Amino acid sequence: MERTLSSDLLFQDSSETSRTALPLRLLANLMLWQRRISSRHQLARLDQRLLADAGISEAQRFEELSKPFWR
Repeated sequence: MERTLSSDLLFQDSSETSRTALPLRLLANLMLWQRRISSRHQLARLDQRLLADAGISEAQRFEELSKPFWR
């Protein structure tokens, strides 16, 4: 005997999932933005010697620091 799911169950489950997924996606984005802000602050504090050790040029640093936090 073959079992199938009714379309009502599929749509009910997906709406339930979408209600909980939105806050989780928002939280994940906020955490990502915070990490970007923090890492760019650290990058801004590096001196030339540390930049050279990391293989980062001054132009690359400027390019990264000029990005908005959401990119």
